[in-house]
Amino acid sequence: MKRLLAFIRKEFYHVFRDQRTLLILFGLPVAQIVLFGFALSSEVKNIGIAIQDNSHDIHTEKIIQKIQSSSYFHVENAILNYNDIENRFKDGSIKCAVIFPSNFGSDVQRLGGAKIQVIADASDPNTATIVTNYLNAIIRDYQQELNLSAKLNYQIIPELRQLYNEEQNGSLNFIPGVIALIFMIVSTALTSVSVVREKELGTMEILLVSPFKPIMVLIAKAIPFLVLSIINFIIIIFLSVYLLNVEIKGSFLLLFAESILFIITCLSLGLLISNVTDSQQTAMLISMMGMMVPTLILTGFMFPIENMPWIFQAISHLIPSHYYYIIVKAVMLKGLGFSYIWKETLILAGMTIVLLTVSLKKFKIRLS
Repeated sequence: MKRLLAFIRKEFYHVFRDQRTLLILFGLPVAQIVLFGFALSSEVKNIGIAIQDNSHDIHTEKIIQKIQSSSYFHVENAILNYNDIENRFKDGSIKCAVIFPSNFGSDVQRLGGAKIQVIADASDPNTATIVTNYLNAIIRDYQQELNLSAKLNYQIIPELRQLYNEEQNGSLNFIPGVIALIFMIVSTALTSVSVVREKELGTMEILLVSPFKPIMVLIAKAIPFLVLSIINFIIIIFLSVYLLNVEIKGSFLLLFAESILFIITCLSLGLLISNVTDSQQTAMLISMMGMMVPTLILTGFMFPIENMPWIFQAISHLIPSHYYYIIVKAVMLKGLGFSYIWKETLILAGMTIVLLTVSLKKFKIRLS
């Protein structure tokens, strides 16, 4: 019995000495509880909305007050014209627009009912559906108040229009996110074992005595995976267009160039992981678990980031797939050009340079 207790005590020492085991044991459950408890919510809040009031009567004022007092909406500056709506949808400042016709108040008084035009950004169908449901509830609430006070049966009917995805094709929402997820995990995981494999197989000495500089070694490691990832991209786009009927509304060349930039970012991250880890198992664990969960949760295609606490919103800006997801949605679904995605492109390029520089500095030119 004493031997068994001594053996168990020894195993406890081993566990407590291994920081990675402790991190998985205690860190992962805490992170998951915090993420699932506070960050993940299908409820949408603080949605950017713009209103064009062509009637300026007591009814439109009361409906606008209800929208302004709702925690679901953040009312932006009034709409000037239809082109203004298009531009604001494109730059992402609003997700919804409400237009009151010029005869709204008179129609309510004389005809007992009127129509409101509601335009939603359906490039994210789930959010568009939730937003229109919120607006319908607000309009119904005002209609009930009106009927109670006047003892009449007024009818205010929202006329819904959804831009960028009028057919409500659910694939349009998931394809950009899935593309980002595939590249983030596959490209990072493949390169994360490239350098550390040489250490484990004992072939690192050959690399170190070769005339190639560290930068050339890293480039040589990344090029095959870059080519394979480009082939992967072409296959994914082919399946999306011809199997899932997802139309590429923007420039294919721009999407292709942005995808290559994102793949290089992922490969740079994989090389950094490979340089700072000591085993293929650790590198795979970091690249798979460390990249998959943040990409799924904090990219924005499964859960709205706007609802998350500020700390998770800040973390989401550190994840490369967050920017690539915005780029793919803009080019593929909205048909936008480079002028709308240059900021995200610059951030991805900056991340790539930083990751490659750190990876190069961490590349050990001597064996330990």
